[in-house]
Amino acid sequence: MPMLTAEKLIIAFKKLSDFIANPDENFKNLVSSAQNSNSWFTVEEVKKALQALQTMLNAEDLEAWFKNITVTATPKKVGLILAGNIPMVGFHDVLCVLATGNIALIKLSSSDDKLLPALLAELIKIEPLLEKQIIYTERLKDFDAIIATGSNNTSRYFDYYFGKGPNIIRKNRNSVAVLTGNETADEIALLGHDVFDYFGLGCRNVSKLYIPEGYDIKNFFEPVEPFKDIANHFKYNNNYDYNKSIYLVNLAEHFDNGFLLLREDKSLSSPLAVLYFERYSGLHEVEEILAAQAENIQCVVSTAELKAGVSVLGFGQSQNPKLWDYADNVDTIGFLNSL
Repeated sequence: MPMLTAEKLIIAFKKLSDFIANPDENFKNLVSSAQNSNSWFTVEEVKKALQALQTMLNAEDLEAWFKNITVTATPKKVGLILAGNIPMVGFHDVLCVLATGNIALIKLSSSDDKLLPALLAELIKIEPLLEKQIIYTERLKDFDAIIATGSNNTSRYFDYYFGKGPNIIRKNRNSVAVLTGNETADEIALLGHDVFDYFGLGCRNVSKLYIPEGYDIKNFFEPVEPFKDIANHFKYNNNYDYNKSIYLVNLAEHFDNGFLLLREDKSLSSPLAVLYFERYSGLHEVEEILAAQAENIQCVVSTAELKAGVSVLGFGQSQNPKLWDYADNVDTIGFLNSL
């Protein structure tokens, strides 16, 4: 009886990358119509997500990744509760389950229930042995382990129902940027992608800036001006207008460039269309803050050499994770290989 092997899986994932680069007309039409079901999934943002997946599934990284993967001969059913905040955000969890030879028991998010199944259908065409490894369900039952992604509120619900068995239960996380004041305009422009890609809805989106005392906000605002068209999206603009009106009514001090609000606040999680910032006197001060907040931070973007206790990426890289950049810094493959 044919069996899944690492070699077959690597070939299949490589071919899926090729398909993403050259999709057929049906998939192109699906990409074009995605915003009819979810207005955040504009053509531009869906293509951005697909490009990130294509880049992730490159041959060199797949070969390196699979060196640490055991394809089991006794598959376990792994329940996956997927998020839907950005297009196909649950793909990596599905990929990890399939790469280890296990069965993905998928509960899709209602916000993203078309693109991911279409992409996985193409994967099954490429490698038919995967058909039995992918199961969709509305209600999870008869599973051996759970990987659930949600908010701080839903994580309590997940922990109550699924916490007794093997699990990865993810909560809210945010990403931050640390500026030194020596950044070039081009570097800040790249940071704009970390802030604005996917409208700022992802856990890898920067929601907080750490800036040195005396930093001039215009040094951030001017290079990100090319992202101003984000305000043409009605939902994003509604959030911008709402938060702006709250600040104005409350006479709350803030900075405004017409499509993004900056407000000084110690919190990591800012409202949509708002970016919090906090001033620091020395990088050691920021390192202490980041170390204390490590469990709430997904990633840090900076040109500074930081001992942060979390992954530090270059500007513009937060939304382009590698295969081994696991959410919440929890080794998904290690978890699956231990079942």
